[in-house]
Amino acid sequence: MNKIITLSAIALISGVLTSCNSSENTASPVLNINYPVAYVINGESSTMSIINLNINELAGLVQLTEKSSDGMNMGKFLQYPHHVYLSPDKSTLAIAAPGMDLSESHNTTMTMEGKVALLDAKTGLVKKVIALPMSNHNVIYTLDGKEIWTSQMSEMGKILVYDAQTLNLKNTITVGKEPAEVTFSADGTVAFVANGMDNTVMAIDPNTKTILATIPVGKNPVGAWIGSDNRMYVDNEDGQSISIIEVKTLKVVETITLGFMPGFAAFHNDTKELWVTDPMNGKVHWWTYDTAMKMFMKGGSFSTAAGAHAIAFNNMTAYITNQESASLSIIDVKTHTKTKDLSVGQKPNGITLKL
Repeated sequence: MNKIITLSAIALISGVLTSCNSSENTASPVLNINYPVAYVINGESSTMSIINLNINELAGLVQLTEKSSDGMNMGKFLQYPHHVYLSPDKSTLAIAAPGMDLSESHNTTMTMEGKVALLDAKTGLVKKVIALPMSNHNVIYTLDGKEIWTSQMSEMGKILVYDAQTLNLKNTITVGKEPAEVTFSADGTVAFVANGMDNTVMAIDPNTKTILATIPVGKNPVGAWIGSDNRMYVDNEDGQSISIIEVKTLKVVETITLGFMPGFAAFHNDTKELWVTDPMNGKVHWWTYDTAMKMFMKGGSFSTAAGAHAIAFNNMTAYITNQESASLSIIDVKTHTKTKDLSVGQKPNGITLKL
């Protein structure tokens, strides 16, 4: 395993020395990921860190490129890969590469070409890369695995819908200005897109591709993050708040004022806690749902590292990417304490788990 890490690191150093725009044939060795795993996307390094969840240690590093050949990822690096999602059958990773660094802010009009990269979840090999007209924030599969959706972050906002098998473009859905994250409700019946410049979230019928509702939220929403409680949690960057949308009614049922710019929001079903990252202060804050008051009550906060960003839960363990410290913090959910930090690539942001 150390050989894999070392070879990948050599490939990474070679690519960095020739700049992030390198078109050199930089190779990434093949892996055999047959254990529970966290995939961490490192935007500035254009790599993917592989974390073995059985031992919570780094198990490998994949160079993210635009093609694979002879059992290796080769060619030009993906430019600033951002978020990652796993296909429902757990065979494929979908990674968005917006072509520019989104770690500082989403307050910008995108003019770069975006890309969709599909990777084999077991080997890390690139299956296919699709070029897009504009930058995209994420790529996500529908719950049935038949379609892939991605945003186009421009003032003429669009969602592109691809057939997951043929990878042909099936539909183009017109949405609000500068759409960022596209997500689905836990049951897959409603799609949501956060329109950053419009301060709205649009709810979309995945079958008919029609707009079900346009929901006013806080200023500069980034994503409507999935809650297992049939709610969506919207992080409003400039509004410094969380808007909670009930999937059944498609209405905001609660707004939490934060006092800091949120990086990500995640609901833990067992503890009924809402966790929100605080990138500027390197912390995670949590709120607990009070069933009597029917609202979230502030619980406390704990430190991770600079640039705390994405959250992934695995039962009573949480994983937090820290963009400014090139690390992944592992947290005991019950005690809200950090158990360790793992070094990953530069500017880690997106994370997904395969259990």
